[in-house]
Amino acid sequence: MRIPLDYYRILGTPMAASEEQLRQAYGDRVVQLPRREYSQAAITSRKNLIEKAYIVLSNPKQRKTYDQLYLAHAYGSDSTEGGGVAVESRNQGHIGELDSQALSIDISQDEFVGALLILQELGEYELVLKLGRPHLVNRNGISSIQSDRDNIEEVPFSSERPDVVLTVSLACLELGREAWQQAHYENAAISLETGEEFLAHEGLFPSVRSEIQFDLYRLRPYRILELLALPEEQTTERKQGLQLLHEILDERGGIDGTGNDKSGLSTDDFLRFIQQLRNYLTVTEQHQLFEVESKRPSAVATYLAVYALIARGFAQRQPALIRQAKQMLLRLGRRQDVHLEQSLCALLLGQTEEASRALELSQEYEALAFIRESSQDSPDLLPGLCLYEERWLENEVFPNFRDLVDKPASLKDYFANQQVQAYLEALSTEVEPTDSATGINRQSFQTHQITRESRRNNSPNNSKVVEGKFATQNTLNSETPPTSTFSSSSPSYTTSSSSSSTWSSQSEIPVAPVAPVAPVNSIDATPRGTYHNSNRRSKHPTAPPQGQTQRKRKRTVSAASTYPQRIFARISPAQMRLVRIVFVSSVSLLVLWFLITGTFGLLKNLFFPGPSLKGEQVSVELNQPLVSIPDQNSKPQLPLGKLTEATAEEMIQAWLDTKAAAFGPNHEIDGLKYILMGSTLTKWQRWAQQEKTDNQYRKYEHSVKVESLEANTSDQYHAAIEASVSEATQYYTNGQMKKSGKEKLRVRYQLVRVEGSWRIQDMSVLNKIGMIF
Repeated sequence: MRIPLDYYRILGTPMAASEEQLRQAYGDRVVQLPRREYSQAAITSRKNLIEKAYIVLSNPKQRKTYDQLYLAHAYGSDSTEGGGVAVESRNQGHIGELDSQALSIDISQDEFVGALLILQELGEYELVLKLGRPHLVNRNGISSIQSDRDNIEEVPFSSERPDVVLTVSLACLELGREAWQQAHYENAAISLETGEEFLAHEGLFPSVRSEIQFDLYRLRPYRILELLALPEEQTTERKQGLQLLHEILDERGGIDGTGNDKSGLSTDDFLRFIQQLRNYLTVTEQHQLFEVESKRPSAVATYLAVYALIARGFAQRQPALIRQAKQMLLRLGRRQDVHLEQSLCALLLGQTEEASRALELSQEYEALAFIRESSQDSPDLLPGLCLYEERWLENEVFPNFRDLVDKPASLKDYFANQQVQAYLEALSTEVEPTDSATGINRQSFQTHQITRESRRNNSPNNSKVVEGKFATQNTLNSETPPTSTFSSSSPSYTTSSSSSSTWSSQSEIPVAPVAPVAPVNSIDATPRGTYHNSNRRSKHPTAPPQGQTQRKRKRTVSAASTYPQRIFARISPAQMRLVRIVFVSSVSLLVLWFLITGTFGLLKNLFFPGPSLKGEQVSVELNQPLVSIPDQNSKPQLPLGKLTEATAEEMIQAWLDTKAAAFGPNHEIDGLKYILMGSTLTKWQRWAQQEKTDNQYRKYEHSVKVESLEANTSDQYHAAIEASVSEATQYYTNGQMKKSGKEKLRVRYQLVRVEGSWRIQDMSVLNKIGMIF
């Protein structure tokens, strides 16, 4: 059997290596041990191949012949017969040649596992799968893990089969992690699932299978984002992403649940994940998802469902969904301030009076300021509320749905839709079935037109009324009866041409006018007979005469202007004198305290001077460091001798510093070879070189805490460290920071002592405690 390997790769040395370097490399490779799950036969097979490579390369004559064939193959020369790489012939004991198509060596069946193990250590994971999977195939050429277990013809069990299964599964694990590192999350999942299926079918190595499953669980959030980000035409893949999302939600017990889905995400991390996820879902998908989740119950899911209902109801012209959102807001209103959202829903349902009343109760001060500023020339807040609703939909609601990102929000088009008009008419009839209500709404609408016309005629009292309107905006008892009484839940709906005159530059919407809100002191001045509860209906509503309206407005302005004076009039002269005395006394005590403390400090320095410095003082120069700073390109200072907890922490910190330098702006990749070895060194060198090629780099901040140290007194060349590592990372591409993250990991490091110093042979993540997107 021929395996695509060469002796220099087996020893891990370049072709120009000296005899001393070959001897050192051979010693290092023999000392290194694979994972503890491998059998002794696999370890012996690997060792035999390493010894064979060293025997050939340590013999000057054999090495010269081998180098000639090696160079002939490397440079594609046709002058050398066969053009292959020479190896030792088992039967003749001299250098023979291999096939001319690849650098390969001749091995026996007993050495197959050792060759796979060496390829695994060199990072040739695809090659391990290519060679190892056929070894696990039945006589019909069908993989046993892909066939019906009851009908397959099993391969006779051999002693090396468990080692081959282990090597192939570990290759799948490493391929999955590489794809994960390159942000190819679905490919990573395929590799990991393949390795897990091998182990599950064979019933071997449960610890390795658990390690693969652990990575699969942590990978699920990334897979969900990648699948849902696909185009909407790829329905199968996107459905798979939604299925994974439902599985996580069920395991956690909802969006804000506390169940363990094994992803390593805390509740806050998962909320950020859901927020990021929304950008990849359509409005229909979010509606279906969050409406189901809101029934767990979940306050977060309810709020997200409200947004989805409003967005879908407006975009698809379905006011029934907006009404459903309004009802869901009633449940949320018991715990938080959602009056602004309630006001916006009421406006979309044509319930303008209810919208204004809900707006008065809101504590969203920035939104209220914008609405008031946009309604300066209006007797009510409806113009500003309409403008705010359009901007709110375009800037805060629609961007969270992939199919509504660039969709404009026009209230005029919304209310002009026939389906919307029919629903609002039915809603008005459902809430206000009596004929008198229709007359009330019509009369109130006409009154609103008169008010708007008087504003156009520059009424002298108009600005004062608007100014006094918001004197007590946040006072619950500040509502005064409107000039025309009507039910708040009954919208005055009209699409006639006369309605368009009521809005100068705003969208045409069905409105019911709302009278200005008067100050607290003006409530008593209002005739009690004009007040009606919003839940009651007046049989004979009448509007007050014009003169009475003007007198009421004058009383409102008068009360608003004299309100501050009444407050100060309540303070008597004796109380004012008391306030002055307290203020003067406080200032006097403060000055006296400064004088006493200053005098005490002066006397202390006079009678008890500080000690004077004696002897020769230390000479410190600004241009010279106090301690020697090591060269940036020097080798990392690794601990020597026996490992202790202190030196173990130094070892891990040295590795993290080296990692930060290798992936940093300067890409100091050469430093990795002084602290890593074997396949671990190969992997990290490849990752770091890829980052450099892609013009990317990272900045790390680390903190380390050693949790345990395993050092065998009988074996002074091997040790294991378990440490908790906190890693904050900033990712840069072309010099610009793209994203950042923070992880807290529990990592196990396998160490080997080489030439008196310790190096990391292998590392594995045992647990991810936290992650921030």
